Amino acid sequence: MASVRIAYEADIPTIQSIAFTAWPVTFGGILSPQQIEYMLHMMYGQEALAAVLNGKNQLVLIAEDEKRSPVGFSAIEFSYKELDATKIHKLYLLPSVQGKGIGKLLIKEISGYASDRGDKSLTLNVNKYNQNAIAFYQKLGFQKVREEIIPIGNGYYMDDFVMGKMLS
Repeated sequence: MASVRIAYEADIPTIQSIAFTAWPVTFGGILSPQQIEYMLHMMYGQEALAAVLNGKNQLVLIAEDEKRSPVGFSAIEFSYKELDATKIHKLYLLPSVQGKGIGKLLIKEISGYASDRGDKSLTLNVNKYNQNAIAFYQKLGFQKVREEIIPIGNGYYMDDFVMGKMLS
């Protein structure tokens, strides 16, 4: 049975490996190879991940399959922008395990941590052309809240939907 655990700095190579495997599959038909490479290095470099792992109100979770092999991760931030919402900054799975309930397990764990911290909702950004991810989140009760275009440097932008879900 799959499980979820808290990540630590020793997990940085694991997180990087999952991201560098999942991103080209996830975004290959959406973003240019140059933008994928730029974003991977910007978001998943050693220093960037260490900052997330040690960030105030932040938590990184590792999903493991039944053999305890890491197959996904999520990075979240409690009380995002001082609101009672937990922001899901990252949620990626190896392509080989997508559709097997592990993403749903991560969302369930995130919801528990968020509720324990007093947050009332979950929020996230998703690329508006990533139909698989949008469908996944909608199936779990997330709704589109608004659109957002975010400049990320080097002439690149994230063209996203902001989605949200109330916690029960």
